[in-house]
Amino acid sequence: MRRTPAIGRVPVRDVRPAVECGRRPAKAVAGETFEVTATVFREGHDAVGANVVLRDPKGRRGPWTPMRELSPGSDRWGAEVTPDSTGRWTFRVEAWSHPLATWRHTASVKVPAGIDTGLVLEEGAELYERAAAGVPKGPERELVLAAAHALGDDSLSVHDRLKAALSPEVEAVLARCPLRELVTASDPMPLLVERERALYGSWYEFFPRSEGTAEQPHGTFRTAARRLKPIADMGFDVVYLPPVHPIGTTFRKGPNNTLTAGPDDVGVPWAIGSPEGGHDAVHPGLGTIEDFDFFVAEADRLGLEIALDFALQCSPDHPWVHKHPEWFRHRPDGSIAYAENPPKKYQDIYSIAFDADMDGLVAETVRILRHWMSHGVRIFRVDNPHTKPVVFWERVIAEVNRKDPDVIFLAEAFTRPAMMHTLAQIGFQQSYTYFTWRNSKQELTEYLTELSGEAAAYMRPNFFANTPDILHEYLQHGGRPAFEVRAVLAATLSPTWGIYSGYELCENTPLRQGGEEYLDSEKYQLRPRDWAAAEREGRTIAPLITRLNTIRRQHPALQRLRNLRFHPTDNDAVLAYSKSTGSDTVVVVVNLDPHHTQEATVSLDMPQLGLDRHAALSVHDELTGETYHWGRTNYVRLTPGRTPAHVLHVGRSTPQIGGPAAS
Repeated sequence: MRRTPAIGRVPVRDVRPAVECGRRPAKAVAGETFEVTATVFREGHDAVGANVVLRDPKGRRGPWTPMRELSPGSDRWGAEVTPDSTGRWTFRVEAWSHPLATWRHTASVKVPAGIDTGLVLEEGAELYERAAAGVPKGPERELVLAAAHALGDDSLSVHDRLKAALSPEVEAVLARCPLRELVTASDPMPLLVERERALYGSWYEFFPRSEGTAEQPHGTFRTAARRLKPIADMGFDVVYLPPVHPIGTTFRKGPNNTLTAGPDDVGVPWAIGSPEGGHDAVHPGLGTIEDFDFFVAEADRLGLEIALDFALQCSPDHPWVHKHPEWFRHRPDGSIAYAENPPKKYQDIYSIAFDADMDGLVAETVRILRHWMSHGVRIFRVDNPHTKPVVFWERVIAEVNRKDPDVIFLAEAFTRPAMMHTLAQIGFQQSYTYFTWRNSKQELTEYLTELSGEAAAYMRPNFFANTPDILHEYLQHGGRPAFEVRAVLAATLSPTWGIYSGYELCENTPLRQGGEEYLDSEKYQLRPRDWAAAEREGRTIAPLITRLNTIRRQHPALQRLRNLRFHPTDNDAVLAYSKSTGSDTVVVVVNLDPHHTQEATVSLDMPQLGLDRHAALSVHDELTGETYHWGRTNYVRLTPGRTPAHVLHVGRSTPQIGGPAAS
């Protein structure tokens, strides 16, 4: 019978971050700081200490990071660590008896009371001599030895004997090189460190086929490449393309999801496969694989990565339907079942059935992904992964990342929380979220507290403000101010955010009231846009989006998730939050009401900002260029369409009288 391991001489319990109790790795990106915590205690009254040990992918021990008790008497200890390179790391917590801290407490009680003074000082001298042996040779060791000598010199006064031992200089040396006894280590915990794009980036989605010309309305990779520079100029990092493969003709959908398509209707890109090929082919209307390579190269020249949609489903015309009929679910009459999500029906799409040949499907999926990787794609947005077995994705992502750890998978899974969290835990580097449906102050506060808390150890949110499938009623009825508000929220709450083309034009007409589908949805038809005219006529919020992406690049605090903190306001229509990284602190205040001016008092939690409770601040609004003088409580007045939000860079200042209040 397997025995439970011994608990250790100094117990170390509940080490976090831990994903499935350490069976799966916690996640970080290179250069990301996160907190390791553990419960540490021992019997009796002797003091304990603790530290975190990071080991890099080669097993090398990193810098010694001391932990501190997070609140007195809690036994909960924590320390911030920062892995500096990608790969599979481990971390562990070491706990130990801290005889020097125990002696200092004893001395502080007994010596002033005149109890066993000589004995206490002699014990201290012995401890300091032992501690000095653990300090590297040089001036610091000599400093500790001098303290030990002073403690043992009964020709000196008690005050002078203690003074040398308790000096700040000696304390600093022994904080770095403590005397540790009864050292007990936790089990090593796995940590997967990935490239920064897994956490931070700005995404832009568009359909290349809508970027045609007057002479040839159906766009190609060559014509769509002209759109890349304006996208790069707005500050985006990633261009996401819907499927670029041949589209089936059987049961092809017409405009607005009608069941009958005319001869010129282009069909749904997610109905993948035709006689021209399947998932590893390019739609002939978009060009050739050489044209795709040109598009990718042009994006790379502009500093953009390409994210490609991977939708594991087929049109009835896909080559797999005849070559691998066992990969589909058959009805009793022998026909293949099309996809459904009642009341929605997708007559032009066949879903995959996985249990007849899981191995074959894994191998074929990996082959397809590697095909596109060989053409420069390192990011895949996976369509509806929650409708496929979790174990399938675990195998596929592990196989791809084993050789190519830089490849990123985004889970487009708007589904139940358990599935979303599990997909993140088994390998997906990013996840779509419920952000689109979180619009009130309470909803945003609760949801973002969840995402930036323990879930941040494995689930990285991608805040798309809209998608081809989702036009929320907030945008439908809030007009341009609503689009501005949601852009500010998405870009500053999450390290990764995105928009679907047309967002900058505030397109907000639904197919029907009460629904979230766009009228004349680009999923079913070409949707050319006159970008130049929109800019001339001021019908675009592209300048705001550009400014937001610029601010994100300038402020490391906005490139992180776990540092999010909310601050009280006295108006439920006004949301305030901050992010701090190192010396960079940003405070954001947003009017959530797109229809009315709102006023509020923002009460900053100064300790959360690393500031004295009564500090005076100089805050610079990165959106407007204004500078204000702030303190603990601050009046704001935010007007939709004019000043919907403040994005404030915080700096310390001396108190000033008569400075402007943010408004």
